[in-house]
Amino acid sequence: MKPPIGILDSGLGGLSVFNEVQKLMPDESVIYFGDSAWCPYGARPADEIQRRVFTVTDFLLEQGCKLIIIACNSATIAAVEALRAQYPVPFVGMEPGVKPATALTKTGTVGVLATEASLAGEKFHRLITDYSNGVNVITRPCPNFVELVEHGVLSGPKARGIVEEETLPLIEAGADVLVLGCTHYPFLRPLIQEVVGPDVTLLDTGAAVARHAASFVDQEGTETTTPKHRIITTGDLSHLEKIFPTLCPDIPPTQVRFSHSNL
Repeated sequence: MKPPIGILDSGLGGLSVFNEVQKLMPDESVIYFGDSAWCPYGARPADEIQRRVFTVTDFLLEQGCKLIIIACNSATIAAVEALRAQYPVPFVGMEPGVKPATALTKTGTVGVLATEASLAGEKFHRLITDYSNGVNVITRPCPNFVELVEHGVLSGPKARGIVEEETLPLIEAGADVLVLGCTHYPFLRPLIQEVVGPDVTLLDTGAAVARHAASFVDQEGTETTTPKHRIITTGDLSHLEKIFPTLCPDIPPTQVRFSHSNL
């Protein structure tokens, strides 16, 4: 049996990346670790995030993972360089799509929606310095988006009110491209698009991350057996089982095994 791909996130947001991985590599098995008991990472200090990510990484490596995707922008910023220095397996991290956004804007203004940790990180500021190319990049932390997704509230008056509060100031400031800089946010994409209108482009990097991960994976010798995925949470297991079909509608239930971790 082929070794699995590991995916870690502060909670359920990284399932948006899991969906992209399965579209691109349907014959690969995945162990997904959602650290919902510690969610959100974005409000925590960088050293605390790094310690937690190392703990989860050790667990995934003990399960035999051949590659680890850090499906969390905050965790990537806090830990990816240290992880690559310590472990021999490949690590694929997240990066807000600032570069492609600056190439797409017609107004010269791009908005970045992300977590506090992502926006405060040195890596993000390097992105702005390297790729803004004279484009005005305005940012907005959106911790409430994470809470909506974690609770499975993807539509309705409450969600719409929060999305309007966070996005409309960026549109009023002239942004015609919005970067979804957290893996939770793509689950709100239909609602965000509805609020900001069809003329605003939304960008997330989940598909690009899946393509990068695929470059490390030898997909020859495809197995004929149905891959089995382990979806692990440090949060409420019954909530995970209930919300998973909504977040991952294309993953057959027969392919998934859920479990709780006290890690």
